[in-house]
Amino acid sequence: MAEQKHHPELKVTQIHLTDDNSELLTSPVPIESIQNTHQASLEINDRIAKSSPKIVLATLNARYFHTSFGLRYLYANLQELQQYCEIKEFIIQTRPIDIVEQILETKPDIVGFGVYIWNIVETTDVVNLLKVIAPEIKIILGGPEVSYETEQQAIVQCADYVLTGPADLSFYQLCKDIINNTPPNKKIVHSKPVELKELALPYEYYTDEDLTHRLLYVEASRGCPFKCEFCLSSLDKTSVPFEITVFLEQMDILYLRGARNFKFIDRTFNLNINTTMHIMQFFLDRMTDDLYLHFEVVPDHLPRKLKELLAQFPEGSLQFEIGIQTFNTEVQKNISRKQNNAKSKDNLIWLKDNTHAHIHADLIFGLPGETFDTFKDSFNQLYHCRPHEIQMGILKRLKGSPIIRHTEAFDLRFNPLPPFNILSTDRVSFSTMQRINRFARYWDMIGNSGRFKYSLPHILTDEPFDDFMAITEWIFNKTGQIHKINLKKLFELISQSVEALYPEKHQLVIKKIEQDYDAAKLKSLFSGLNLYATPQDKLTQVDPIIKNKALKRQQQHMS
Repeated sequence: MAEQKHHPELKVTQIHLTDDNSELLTSPVPIESIQNTHQASLEINDRIAKSSPKIVLATLNARYFHTSFGLRYLYANLQELQQYCEIKEFIIQTRPIDIVEQILETKPDIVGFGVYIWNIVETTDVVNLLKVIAPEIKIILGGPEVSYETEQQAIVQCADYVLTGPADLSFYQLCKDIINNTPPNKKIVHSKPVELKELALPYEYYTDEDLTHRLLYVEASRGCPFKCEFCLSSLDKTSVPFEITVFLEQMDILYLRGARNFKFIDRTFNLNINTTMHIMQFFLDRMTDDLYLHFEVVPDHLPRKLKELLAQFPEGSLQFEIGIQTFNTEVQKNISRKQNNAKSKDNLIWLKDNTHAHIHADLIFGLPGETFDTFKDSFNQLYHCRPHEIQMGILKRLKGSPIIRHTEAFDLRFNPLPPFNILSTDRVSFSTMQRINRFARYWDMIGNSGRFKYSLPHILTDEPFDDFMAITEWIFNKTGQIHKINLKKLFELISQSVEALYPEKHQLVIKKIEQDYDAAKLKSLFSGLNLYATPQDKLTQVDPIIKNKALKRQQQHMS
């Protein structure tokens, strides 16, 4: 592991002689006070060294190939406590009791958890178990899911402390206070705003395993100047950049270590075009066949010089996540979203026609004022812009987001359980919401998967939403499933639905489905598929001993 390089000014901000920073700058400090403070600091550090406290930073990622950027920031800024700390990352599919066992193996005194909307349920189970088995361990929670509406949350009830807001520096101070037996007298500790220049950057703490097998999160800026009310970034005052030279030095170190997958988490990567150009040129100069860059892009802000640069990137190197959310101007006004729709559509089409970037465009259903028909119109407009993927999100009530101000006016009803998705509005019934949920799931399996790129364009017409909704309802009525449909069965269902709904297209579509099937490289032969929605033959009588599948295990012993 490379030696940690702290900024010189960081050491100054760690010593607080007074609560009034202006007084600290203007009032002379007697040399005796400085000596006493230094001596006290040495004694504290000596006590810490003798006690050898153990700190574990933990979180539950959605998948293995994700990495926790937040934990690495906390670790990078632990200063003298870093040597006593260990990062442990899990995935939400792991049993909570197994996670607890692995955490306890390290014999920690303090465990800090990163809590997000996707892991709140599982993390609550882990924290509850930890407190039952080892109540002496101090549990610290942080992250966006516990930074707002904090006191009402079940996970907070069983934790010792919660750090709200940016905890990059406050986690260190809280750990130090706990170790020194001077903990705060309140459970909820509000982190102060962080100056980016005060932070030690976390990039050197990506391991070689991370670089080889996992996605690396990086950020060239923090914050967002836009005020879209469904998003927590709307609470930011502006976007603040990291010093570009320092940032690119860190990127170069990662690159030289072998990093090739970079996911930028900047909310508005192309906000400052000069900075964007600088970063893009940096990576273009280092282009390799396996270099992959992911950016979140503002759709209506692509000036000519940036377009010219983007056109130089080879296939497979760029992915753009482009938030459209809705093309309805009234809904945009309701959620304080500023977007030039015409320019956004022109830029989407330009990117598809003139670059090799993979385009992932987002829509959100359930926004205040949106109806089934207005959303359908947004989907159709976006489909004709030809992005590679249309991610259909369902509105979620992120704690702290201003979207709740519309609750009464638009009768917004949210799921009280994670992921806190919208269930109905004054204009969208629960049953309609369920139809859209199924549409979104099937679209992800069929439209976004890329497995039906030959057949899908021949199935859908100028009104793609209506066409695909009909397919959605046909498949769901036949199967009752939106999950666990294997790929071979999915090919059959699509063909059968086309025969039932659009029989005049069926023969052409079968040929295109065969192309898709061959591209999928499935082991079974295409000729063996059931491609027609013909009535099933009556089931033949089966031996009663194997008829009841629920008793399969018992019947194994009887055969």
